[in-house]
Amino acid sequence: MLTFTNRTALVTGAGRGIGKAIAEMLARHGVTVICVSKSADSCGAVASGIIAAGGKAKAVAVDVADGAAVAKAAEELLKEFPAIDILVNNAGITRDGLLFRMSETDWNDVLATNLSSCFHWTKHLARPMTRARWGRIVNITSVSGIMGNAGQANYSAAKAGMIGLTKTLAREFASRSITVNAVAPGFIKTDMTTEFVNSPDIAGKVLETVPLKRFGEAADIANMTAYLCSEEAGYITGQVFTVDGGMAM
Repeated sequence: MLTFTNRTALVTGAGRGIGKAIAEMLARHGVTVICVSKSADSCGAVASGIIAAGGKAKAVAVDVADGAAVAKAAEELLKEFPAIDILVNNAGITRDGLLFRMSETDWNDVLATNLSSCFHWTKHLARPMTRARWGRIVNITSVSGIMGNAGQANYSAAKAGMIGLTKTLAREFASRSITVNAVAPGFIKTDMTTEFVNSPDIAGKVLETVPLKRFGEAADIANMTAYLCSEEAGYITGQVFTVDGGMAM
C-alpha cells in the first residue's frame, strides 16, 4: 500500500473513465475524494459507490470550463475541508476535426475544458497547500500533447499546454514542497475511445503503433497517478510519465 496520511483529494472528470478509476483508487488508499464532474448524476454515482465500499467521498457538480463556477466551488470546499492536499486535473473533452473544418467554438471549448480548467483549479486550491508545505498536483495530459495527432489540433494543443503548465508550476511550488507532475495516457479503453476500440479495422491500425499490442486500462493510469500523489513520490516533480504501451518512446 502507498502512504497517505489523512489526505483529501479533488479529482475532476471523476464521473467516468480515467477520472472515476483515479477517484476509486485514491479512496481505496484511505483518501477522502471530492468527485467533480459537470453531471451531478455521474459524479454522484461515483461518490456513492466509494461510500458504499467503505470509503469517504463527496460529489460536486461544476462546469470546469467556467472559471467563475470553479472559483465559487473551490471557496465553498475550502470552508468545509481544512485543506485539499491533492489535485488531479483530469477533466477533458474532444471536438475532433481537421484544422480547416474546426470551428472557433470547438477550439475554445476544448482549450477551456482541458487546459484553462487546470489553471483555475490550481490557482484556487494551491494556496492552502503552500501554507501546509505539502501538496500533490497531477495533470492528466495525453500522448497527443507530445506527438501531435492529425484531426486534434485543439486537443493536442491543450494537452501540450498542460505539460508546459506542469513544468512551470513544479518550479514555482517546489520551495513549498508541492510536487506537480503529469501523466500522459496512450490509447486507453474508456467511453471516449469506445468507437475505435470496438472497430476491428481501426483498432488493428491503432495497435500497430503500440509495441505492447494492446489497449491500456483506466486502472493503468490510476495506478501511476496514485503513486505520484503518495508520500513515496515526494522527490519527483516536473515530470511527464507516458502510460502508453511504449507508443511514444
